[in-house]
Amino acid sequence: MTSDEGGTAPAARLARIEPGTTTAAALELFDDLPPLGVDEMLGRWAGRGVPTAHPFDGLLEALGWYGKRMDGPDDVHPLVFHAARGDRLVAITPTLLPLGPALRLAPVVPPAVAARAFAALRPLLTTSRPQARLRTVTYRGVASAAMVYDRLPIIDAFRRVDGRTVLGVMDLRGSALPYVFVLRQEG
Repeated sequence: MTSDEGGTAPAARLARIEPGTTTAAALELFDDLPPLGVDEMLGRWAGRGVPTAHPFDGLLEALGWYGKRMDGPDDVHPLVFHAARGDRLVAITPTLLPLGPALRLAPVVPPAVAARAFAALRPLLTTSRPQARLRTVTYRGVASAAMVYDRLPIIDAFRRVDGRTVLGVMDLRGSALPYVFVLRQEG
């Protein structure tokens, strides 16, 4: 689908919600977008959260999140961050992150405090091993490419905005709301 009922292109709709929106509005756009195949997700993707009042809003960016790297269907790095100097990228092991406490504490811990703690721990979290796989998953009634984390109850479902942009929804067990993000393909 290239436009909604009013004829507005998906990229224009994304531009309107990207600075901040409700979960319902973000999911409405997500549901209107077409699916994509696993092979279309290969590559390096710069990411940015879409603020929807989720506890993780702004947190990944404060920690230096770059995005995701998908070298093959079975060779996926779901969390790629800027290294300490910022000029190189490192993949981290998401299973070592305390996601449950992070969901509870993110709204009350200042981002600068979280960033300092993460910077100290980042070298211990760095990995070269893939931490997820790409598969076709039915999410919200549509089969599309999705990232399935190896050892966490997380699935990131993707839908196409345009040839180089996707809207993602992180479905995390235990979180009442999905985390919504945008990925833009590099190179």
